[in-house]
Amino acid sequence: MGSTIIGCGKSLPKLEVANDDLKALVDTNDEWISTRTGIRTRHVAVEETATDLAEAAARQALGLVEGGWCEGAIDPATIDLVIYATITPDVVVPSAAGLLRRRLGLENAIAFDLNAACTGFVYGLTVAECMMAGSAAGAPGATGRNPIRRALVVGAERLTRVTNWGDRNTCVLFGDGAGAAVLEWDEQRPGIMSSFITNADDDTNALTCSFAFDAPIPFTTEGVEAGHSEDATLPRIDDELDIIELVKAGEPRQVLRMDGPKVFKFAAEAMTVAVHEALDRAGLTLDDVACIVPHQANERIIKYAAKKLGRPMDFFQLSIDHTGNTSAASLPMALCDAFASGRIKRGDKVVLVAFGGGFTSGAVLIEA
Repeated sequence: MGSTIIGCGKSLPKLEVANDDLKALVDTNDEWISTRTGIRTRHVAVEETATDLAEAAARQALGLVEGGWCEGAIDPATIDLVIYATITPDVVVPSAAGLLRRRLGLENAIAFDLNAACTGFVYGLTVAECMMAGSAAGAPGATGRNPIRRALVVGAERLTRVTNWGDRNTCVLFGDGAGAAVLEWDEQRPGIMSSFITNADDDTNALTCSFAFDAPIPFTTEGVEAGHSEDATLPRIDDELDIIELVKAGEPRQVLRMDGPKVFKFAAEAMTVAVHEALDRAGLTLDDVACIVPHQANERIIKYAAKKLGRPMDFFQLSIDHTGNTSAASLPMALCDAFASGRIKRGDKVVLVAFGGGFTSGAVLIEA
């Protein structure tokens, strides 16, 4: 018995931006970007909100519209849980999951957001599986609990809103999109066989993005002061993230900043550890696995992990060439590609693995 994936969907914004298009913004070209990252194009949300993208991906996963992959149309009223992984929600209140619940008419669903950066979808699957297993659906004899038999797990991002388009080392990496999966508790299928999630401290602020509210704050330490608007905590937060001098120099505060070599070093190690941990917990090896679906951050990272795991690149699902790094949306979109293309078939064992800011990392082993 277990939480089995019965539907997947994905959504990309209409605007597709090729590598050479970025010449208008920074000193770069297609060869420089593609050879270093594996990215050739990315999609940018100009008119679409993150909720628009999440809704479109979820409708595919539910089998309500064409596209994606689904074992059969799913009644929205049967969804008991919505977990929405993101670092770029459209709003703070209501939650992104709450907005999506309303859009889709998921009248019986518990809904909340989760922020684990690029590992958000792996964390979301793990939380959903734990809640399903701990409810009446997976705990015979349990009483007084709301049974969670079906869950919608979404990863949706508009990273281009927090991208510094003047920094050629980071702006070439990111894109927007959404991916979604529907889980169903099935007494006859193992579904999620094991999971592993973990955190490590980002002591050197290798990957950060500040968050600054712009509402006036008419208070000082002395009390109310009409006309005062500066948030006195911002310099302290800037200092903690090591961006205080950059902000003073006029750089935007709320953008992604990354030390590429440090993130690469963490990511390559974290991916291999997470894959082995998930397999070990299920008593399996890579020989039992049909493929690995990794977070699509940089093709070089995947190549390095492939070498450490002793597997060829065609063992990994690659979708980064037309999406770029879409953080929490990256893995579910690649998973949708793998299901929709027929790469993942019923009974296949597949490892989903990701790493992200925080630092977060983890893997989930599923049987399709």
